[in-house]
Amino acid sequence: MPTKTNSPEPKRRTARFSDMLLQVTTDLAKTKSLDEALETLVKITTSTIGAERGTIFLNDSSTGELYSRIAQGSFRREIRIMNSKGVAGWVFSHNEGAIIPDAYKDDRFNKAVDVRTGFRTKSILCAPLRTVNGEKIGVSQILNKIDGEFTQDDLELLAAMTEQAAIAIQGNIIVEQVEAARKQELEFLDVVSQVASELELTPLLQKIISTISTMLDCERATLFINDEKTNELYTEVGEGLDEKSIIRFPNHLGIAGTVFTSAKPVNIPHAYADLRFNPSFDKQTGFFTRSILCMPVLNKEGKTIGVSQVLNKRGSSFNQEDEKRLAAFTSQISMGIENAKLFDDVQNQKNYSESILSSMHDAVITIDENKMVRTCNPAGLKVLKISNLIDVLNTSLIELLGSENSWLTNKLESVDEQEEFLDATLLIQGDKLSVNVSTTPLIGQKNESMGVMIMIEDISSEKRMKSTMSRYMDPELADQLMNAGESDDVMGGKQSTASVLFSDVRSFTTITEELGAQGTVKLLNDYFTIMVDCITDEGGMLDKFIGDAMMCIFGTPIPHEDDPDRAVRAAIRMMTDLKVFNEKRAAEGKMPIDHGMGVNTDSIVSGNIGSPKRMDYTVIGDGVNLAARIESACKQYGAHILISEFTYKAVKATYRTRQVDYVIVKGKTEPVGVFEVLDFHDDDSYPNMIEALGNFNDGYRAWNDGKWDQAIKLFNSVKKINPEDKAAQLYLDRCDYMKKNPPKKEWDGVWVMTSK
Repeated sequence: MPTKTNSPEPKRRTARFSDMLLQVTTDLAKTKSLDEALETLVKITTSTIGAERGTIFLNDSSTGELYSRIAQGSFRREIRIMNSKGVAGWVFSHNEGAIIPDAYKDDRFNKAVDVRTGFRTKSILCAPLRTVNGEKIGVSQILNKIDGEFTQDDLELLAAMTEQAAIAIQGNIIVEQVEAARKQELEFLDVVSQVASELELTPLLQKIISTISTMLDCERATLFINDEKTNELYTEVGEGLDEKSIIRFPNHLGIAGTVFTSAKPVNIPHAYADLRFNPSFDKQTGFFTRSILCMPVLNKEGKTIGVSQVLNKRGSSFNQEDEKRLAAFTSQISMGIENAKLFDDVQNQKNYSESILSSMHDAVITIDENKMVRTCNPAGLKVLKISNLIDVLNTSLIELLGSENSWLTNKLESVDEQEEFLDATLLIQGDKLSVNVSTTPLIGQKNESMGVMIMIEDISSEKRMKSTMSRYMDPELADQLMNAGESDDVMGGKQSTASVLFSDVRSFTTITEELGAQGTVKLLNDYFTIMVDCITDEGGMLDKFIGDAMMCIFGTPIPHEDDPDRAVRAAIRMMTDLKVFNEKRAAEGKMPIDHGMGVNTDSIVSGNIGSPKRMDYTVIGDGVNLAARIESACKQYGAHILISEFTYKAVKATYRTRQVDYVIVKGKTEPVGVFEVLDFHDDDSYPNMIEALGNFNDGYRAWNDGKWDQAIKLFNSVKKINPEDKAAQLYLDRCDYMKKNPPKKEWDGVWVMTSK
């Protein structure tokens, strides 16, 4: 009988198996980084088993995710999946290998990956990556066996190779973590040192948010500073903000306000599921907020001085480690922020003082004890007939004025108290100037003399009063005022009832940015020319221009029986004429302009106010302030013309109106009704307006009665008629808020306005 012999195949297989494991150990020993070790293992497993592709997924225990690193040029991008999803997630969570001969027939396979990559997955071999102690640290996955199908032997070989590699991989992970922690610590110390040396607030905030974004690997970061004067949180620096953007809001509102008032951090993994989150910023910016981590910034006394906020942790949500790192960072930077705030306040005060001097029409010159010029504003250069400031500074004022003005230079030799010289004459480069001059000694903190301040008012080119007043009111009205004389009560001051109209251009900052200085001035001149005609044609008086705003009076100095109607008619015409103006601009390819108006009828004080040499006829009083507050409220209601209840009750004609609120405006204690005038609208600008007005008025009555659901139904009907009705949307939001936060006392319908 022939003798049996043992087959050499198992021995060869065992030897091959051992050789492969030895190769894994040898090749991985040569690697110098985690990425290099992972790439090496992928190459060995795919080539040994004969597959098209391979991937090593490592487990992130802090996020519950599997991640792999993909090389893209000179950078690496992480791909993250939940450690319970897909084939890899199944293998990891069940801690066993898987052989999938047909991926598309297996429910665990995620087909979307192929769609994104363009790769066609046919078969899958996947094994858990475990340490010698049996700890799961990841998954090894290879795709598409080139010759035949994956077998159990392939799975055993893959499992053995990954287990052999686990020691080296785990070691590299530890080294990487240590290096990352060291790098973070060095970056942390570097930023802290930068904070300590940076005094300017804006560059400091830029450094801080840049560091926070990198440190926490988030999409956006913002640092809000508390403004103690206004009780607002504000920032000028943040990802997603342009260079001129400033965010301001009350320091008790929103998530940042919650963190500021409580001095406790907030970590929100899903922003839209949290009722404290306000999605309006996302709507405005187009940004989508997923997760939020917000941390109070405390000074050394434990006082909250600001809030740091980070959004959208890349690949996951913010964890406890992120909270600790952000807390540690903010505790280190608080001193730098306070120093920068102090420096910023000093600079702002300096700039404020310089701006005041620059804007003054009167010349302001300061000299030291040696009569050398230290400061001189533009009006001072104009008086001295010198174009460049450098030609004046550190120059003797005695020499600049010359011997022909010895009356003043002699006075400067000794100035112990403030002194005025009215109707004096200065001779400057051959020209005579009629001036009012005042000299004031400058005293230091230690009561030492620091020099003299000289103010010079040029009164030589004053125009006749009638010419000046005719710019602001109808010429006939100016004639009446001139004939009345200064001693008359009309000019000397009186209390009367009048209607005050405020108007203000919307989005003026955007206009100036797009048009530039010259274009802005021309636009305003064209706009004001039309608007002033609307005022004067109704017998009103233009009190003053305030930048892009106007203040107009109906009822003083010459009263009329229907002044409230005149004011309302003027406002309506201002809207209709503005429409024609904008249509002309649109035909020329130019941007339109928009404005809002507020009218109030009340008791005011009017008269000539000022100094003996410079007086302005104007009006003052609470009635004026209320008109300004009402105009500012136009933005809130999406209105163009708002009138107070006092004007509403005083008008004699009938207008299309609706009451939009009963509010306590800022600075007042008693509520006032606010009405919107809609007569300027046509069918194109507000279709089916009569029906909408009826529904809105019914909805407002339901709101006042505390019938929130009924009010919501009626305001929704207004929105169906006109989706752009902002007032209806405002009350929908208010009703929703009141349903969730019912009033604790008897409801009176009064809303408190917190802004101007």
